[in-house]
Amino acid sequence: MSKSVVELSHPISDGMLTYPGLRRPRVTPDISRTQSPLIDMAYEIARVDMVGHTGTYLAAPFHFHAEGGDIAELPLERLFDVPIVMIRATGIRAVGPDLLGDPARLWGKAVLVHTGWSSRWGSASYQGPGHPFLVGEVADALVAANVALVGIDSLDIDDTSLPTRPCHHTLLGAGIPIIEQMTNLDAVPDIGAKLVALPAPVHGTGSFPVRAVAWTDW
Repeated sequence: MSKSVVELSHPISDGMLTYPGLRRPRVTPDISRTQSPLIDMAYEIARVDMVGHTGTYLAAPFHFHAEGGDIAELPLERLFDVPIVMIRATGIRAVGPDLLGDPARLWGKAVLVHTGWSSRWGSASYQGPGHPFLVGEVADALVAANVALVGIDSLDIDDTSLPTRPCHHTLLGAGIPIIEQMTNLDAVPDIGAKLVALPAPVHGTGSFPVRAVAWTDW
């Protein structure tokens, strides 16, 4: 049996654009090869200085709720080997609950919303206020459908032109992790694929970059 694998995360590089208003990541040598103390082998150890909202990142309940679990406390069953249901929303800015379909098909699934916004990645327009988002009623429906995780290939799951974040509050309040700034969702089949999205288990943080991958057995 062969396996088709799709990369869903943007790579992180020194000085790249990240979430608006936040510091860009720095990737620099902490010990360079010329500083290596070993006689028979030179090595390098890098220092990475970045905020949690860098590249494709996962948000845990602690991000919005002080009593919620942090990144290290997320249940692995929500992040590993989770069946995917794709929601196609290209060309739609405000994604409404009408696109979800039958709630029964979402039960226990990783619901990924494909907007096509990732094609702007690395540009100023990607970070602009016109990015696609989910309306608050979608979050209510996803909680009622008992989804495992929600992801989107846009800047933010909420409308950042407004001072409120209803989807963050609702989903994270229900213990449902969120992945933002995904990519390549056009290559994931509507059903039949599975997701793994594992961040480093860092305590005390509500968001952290994630390597998200979808695969399908053929």
